[in-house]
Amino acid sequence: MSTPVDDPLSRERSHLAASRSALRAMREDVEALDISDVTANWVNAEVLAHQIEERIKALADLSDTPLFFGRLDYLPGERFYIGRRHVHDADGDPMVIDWRAPVSQPFYRASKKDPMDIALRRRFGYTGGDLTAYEDEHLSDPAEAARTSKLLQQEIERPRVGPMRDIVATIQPEQDEIVRSGLSGTVCVQGGPGTGKTAVGLHRVAYLLYAHRERLARTGTLVIGPNRSFLHYIEQVLPALGELTVQQATVEDLVAHVEIKGTDDATAAVVKGDARMARVLRRALYAHVTMPTEPVVVVRGSRRWRVAAYELEEIVRELLDRDIRYGAAREALPQRIAHAVLVQMERSGEAPDDRVQDAVARNSAVKAAVKAVWPAVDPAKLVLRLLSDADFLAEHAAGILDEEEQKAVLWAKPARSVRSAKWSAADAVLIDEATDLIQRTHSLGHVVLDEAQDLSPMQYRAVGRRCTTGSATVLGDLAQGTTPWATRSWQEALAHLGKADAVVEELTAGFRVPTDVITYASRLLPHIAPGLTPVVSIRENPGHFEVREVTGTADVVDACRESLRHEGSTGLIAADARVPELAKALTDAGIPYLGPGEETTQDTRLTLVPASLAKGLEYDYVVLDEPRAVVDGEPDERTGLRRLYVALTRAVSGLTVTHAAPLPPQLIA
Repeated sequence: MSTPVDDPLSRERSHLAASRSALRAMREDVEALDISDVTANWVNAEVLAHQIEERIKALADLSDTPLFFGRLDYLPGERFYIGRRHVHDADGDPMVIDWRAPVSQPFYRASKKDPMDIALRRRFGYTGGDLTAYEDEHLSDPAEAARTSKLLQQEIERPRVGPMRDIVATIQPEQDEIVRSGLSGTVCVQGGPGTGKTAVGLHRVAYLLYAHRERLARTGTLVIGPNRSFLHYIEQVLPALGELTVQQATVEDLVAHVEIKGTDDATAAVVKGDARMARVLRRALYAHVTMPTEPVVVVRGSRRWRVAAYELEEIVRELLDRDIRYGAAREALPQRIAHAVLVQMERSGEAPDDRVQDAVARNSAVKAAVKAVWPAVDPAKLVLRLLSDADFLAEHAAGILDEEEQKAVLWAKPARSVRSAKWSAADAVLIDEATDLIQRTHSLGHVVLDEAQDLSPMQYRAVGRRCTTGSATVLGDLAQGTTPWATRSWQEALAHLGKADAVVEELTAGFRVPTDVITYASRLLPHIAPGLTPVVSIRENPGHFEVREVTGTADVVDACRESLRHEGSTGLIAADARVPELAKALTDAGIPYLGPGEETTQDTRLTLVPASLAKGLEYDYVVLDEPRAVVDGEPDERTGLRRLYVALTRAVSGLTVTHAAPLPPQLIA
């Protein structure tokens, strides 16, 4: 008769307890480090102290996060527990293996067809932080048939409360291939709603930091999201995986050279976002360079050294032909002129050195020539003039933009200065382009760009400048493009990014959106993205789905109450213009609610979401108010239908569509 300690679940709980103790000991060892004798100065001490602090944070034991979620028994007899981070005992022997380690890969890839030398794969089920269940697959046993993991299915369908969580325990083989792809290449992931593309991108960052830590520590990593609400929603994923150094930003953050005070209409924004504007800016910038007509005369002591105008022109043309940054060429010009002077000195029998060349380069005559021939240009002032001066724009946009396009981007009321100008978001991107023409933008080691389908060509160029010497992970869904300049194809987008050779992967298995919901939303695909493969939900639970005709906001509030009776979060998504009316109705009904990006709690589980901010968010239950109003809130029908597609696909467990106005005909079967 077996004793409790012989019970497999008890043994696994014992290993969990021992692993937690080992992790605690690892943390205590780091906390006990004395660095007083190993730092040469206060700078080294500060750096080392910061590194120790970050290490302590990375070794935190999160009580509600399982330390390990799986086990692999290899055929030779080796056994490994797979978890979010590496844990070793006092002797240095591993108790938990990091999910990113090569030995962990079969946990995600092995199958009955290809067991990868795995005898047993065990998945663990948790309630809170307590290990409560396990499930075994004997992958090398031909007598055991392949089956769907119940624990895996439960984890996928677990209710969502709070920010986005990692999917490290549920990564699927096709996702794992993307996560573990190399650092040198750029990967573009086309993924429909609920296919896990954002999670895949974040886990890819975590994997790359594990596999190439030293290199990325030097060059840096960045996650770019569409807005602050989205970044707040995903900000806990990487820290939960032990990665604390990844920066997050929006495109607007990257190009924040000026304060945004204005907006553009759709026509102006489309033209300003067109890649042709880069050519206009380049022309306008290099128009400041003029060919010299006078010689430069340098006086040193009793000698006068003369560089003829034709020699100066040769130097200027050579710098132009080298196609280096405007600012770098301007800095090189005085040294080139000084070099020409030194050649004359050497011919006359003198022996000048580098100090003499530097002195000549600083000579007032040389500085005056450089100022006249290759003047300094402020990028914001350059863009200001282009948008304010019709003649200047016409001169440099000739043959690139037609008259109507030039008229669209010109300001109706020219600004007097950079500070007083009412810059738009698209203007800031133009200034970023001009800034890079003058001085090269710093490149990072790896950039993740999420919701990429909404970027303009000029925004792609801005992001691409941040990874010219690195790589990128591009995430998006062409069907969810909701800007007038939304991406038409990934090939076109990747060319603007400077990564035309990127590999495009498509995810079509839906892990989040229930079958009935995604089937309903997919009715829009022929009208918004005819070439895309519809998402197929793999969830066993078909989910709750209902289209309900209502008479007013009171009925919408009732639908929210019904959703709140279920476990998990609820999102009320509505056209932006209807949000104030619905907010008042919820307040009058005594139902507390949050704004997008605010963290839900057990007491407040309802979020009121303008349709324009719904992208990338997810809720267990969604009440979608007035689909017709969502469509009508956009400048054109295709963009409106795409916005509606986004709103329809935010639900994890159930969707209730409420409408008093007729539904868009594209939704009617």
